[in-house]
Amino acid sequence: MNKPYKLLIIDDSKEIVAGLQSFLKNKNYDVVTASDGLEGLKLFEAENQGFDLVITDLVMPYISGVGVISIIKKNYPDIPIIAITGWGEHPEALATEAQADLVLEKPFDLSKLQKLITELLAKKAQLSTD
Repeated sequence: MNKPYKLLIIDDSKEIVAGLQSFLKNKNYDVVTASDGLEGLKLFEAENQGFDLVITDLVMPYISGVGVISIIKKNYPDIPIIAITGWGEHPEALATEAQADLVLEKPFDLSKLQKLITELLAKKAQLSTD
């Protein structure tokens, strides 16, 4: 049996983190969570097995999601990142500039998120075998 994909979820909303963690664990993902960008980056760097995908809010204390995305993509360009936000007029412009793979506006459908995660992980697997 293959090991489950490891996901990092970063959001300052406890409700969103708990909801995503519960949903994704039920889909057999190994889920690690952080409540702000600084904590998320520390967890990302400390994880010696690496994460397969990151989901991050854009607006958070300490380090914004845009900052998190920029730092991760600079050092690990192949890690897929989904940015989530419920704030701002054109948050997708910020996330795109920071090189997020996808941007979802809150609230979003969990089954859609699941589908997008599956597609991004399949694409990442394909790139690593090419």
